[in-house]
Amino acid sequence: MRLPFTVEQFYAVFREYNTAVWPAQALLLGFAAIAVVLVLARHPRSGIGISAILALLWIWMGLAYHLAFFTSISAPAFAFAVLSVAGGVVFFWQGVVRRMLEFSWAAGVRSIIGVVLIVFVLVVYPAWSYTAGHHYPATPTFGLPCPTTIFTIGLLAFLVRPYPRGPIVVPILWSFVGGQAAFLLAVPPDLGLVVAGVFGIVLFARSRAPTLRVPSSTRQALA
Repeated sequence: MRLPFTVEQFYAVFREYNTAVWPAQALLLGFAAIAVVLVLARHPRSGIGISAILALLWIWMGLAYHLAFFTSISAPAFAFAVLSVAGGVVFFWQGVVRRMLEFSWAAGVRSIIGVVLIVFVLVVYPAWSYTAGHHYPATPTFGLPCPTTIFTIGLLAFLVRPYPRGPIVVPILWSFVGGQAAFLLAVPPDLGLVVAGVFGIVLFARSRAPTLRVPSSTRQALA
């Protein structure tokens, strides 16, 4: 597969982005920490807060990275921007407006995988990038597509069933689009995207989407 830009140009965009938006990266990491705390807090409004943070991250990704920077070297970045913003809107609609997304820690395989993905993206990913020779600012930081996608799917591991499938779709799509960077653009930490994408498909398949529930009073009236 031939890309419309070189590896050098790809990392140059990271440099330009990180230099221009600093200290936004630290603020985005702060939001990530808040989202993790909200999962553990089990507050009645935790789902709203986590959904709002995920919406912010995906809209930021679409506008502040894809549209503002990545489009300078890649025409498909315009489509990526639309896709990312759409993902953010879905999180806002389903989690903040409709309040259909609830997150909670529960012992089990899903939670373990969620923890592994979150720790990977917040700790292992930047360390691996550094040892691979990609030093700041020419490196993918949190808030950029690949680390943010892994983090998102990690958080989605804590969704309380039943949950709508819509918010999972864009992260799954991007996990396989972005995962190609591990092979084509020398970003070995992005191998985590492939794992996250496969897990996202499992979450999608096991969503147990809510069915229409008829109140007992209505059933009695119809009887």
